[in-house]
Amino acid sequence: MKKILIQFDTDSLASTFDRVVALDAGADEIFSYGGITPENVEPLVHGAIFTRSPSDLMHTAIFIGGSNVAAGEAVYERVKKTLFGPFSVSIMMDSNGSNTTAAATVLCAMHHLDLAETSALVLAGTGPVGFRVAQLLLSQGARVSLASRSLDRSKAARDRLAKICDSAKVTPCESSTVAGLDAATKGVQLIVAAGAAGAELIAEDQWRSVAGLKLAIDLNAVAPAGIGSVEVMDKATERHGVMTYGAIGVGGTKMKIHHAAVRRLFESNDRHFDTTALFELGHHLLPR
Repeated sequence: MKKILIQFDTDSLASTFDRVVALDAGADEIFSYGGITPENVEPLVHGAIFTRSPSDLMHTAIFIGGSNVAAGEAVYERVKKTLFGPFSVSIMMDSNGSNTTAAATVLCAMHHLDLAETSALVLAGTGPVGFRVAQLLLSQGARVSLASRSLDRSKAARDRLAKICDSAKVTPCESSTVAGLDAATKGVQLIVAAGAAGAELIAEDQWRSVAGLKLAIDLNAVAPAGIGSVEVMDKATERHGVMTYGAIGVGGTKMKIHHAAVRRLFESNDRHFDTTALFELGHHLLPR
């Protein structure tokens, strides 16, 4: 029986990237739909779960993507509510690559640091990737300074984190001023920049002056780098005594997780790959 992946994309045109990755991961057929919302997805889910017997539904799976992560989360929640009893299929949610990127980032950090003994600064920590990086760092016992250009947004993100994990080790902070960034970097061993493409969040002279900094991870693939002087291809590259990763350096791990997750969607009909599940999958995949 053919393995069918049904792609629900919240953008008007479904992502070619996600389609290519799914084919490379072993899906036999991909049904791609753009413009998906919580309001229009239910009939499509019914079409997925009522066309094969429950014992065969492990051969059908759903992938939720698109550039708007909040919209993807809303679709993900509606899809889960639409499934019931034996009429269920496995689901993966990775809008804008946010979950696989965050998982790969934290796994790269774990190669170099004992996160339970680490203080981390997440720049652009209120964005979709930064928020998830913070969530996963907290799950491993790290202390996290959650930086945003707005202190109010940082505090709001901290409150959101409190609903899904222990946020006692979160410190909201602002990074829009020199004084704010200096305060945020004090005592950190890890800096992650997860900002929008083409925006430098911390200059080279600023991160080089951080006493005790051991690792810097920049997730921006478009120049200028989010962390000044970090190159997109850096992968455990030493710069001024600090290990650095760029977006492509992290990307290899991200792609391993993405491929493996798609393959595992077809091993049963009840897997839900969200932020935590994708991180756990990556943790099992990679050498320790």
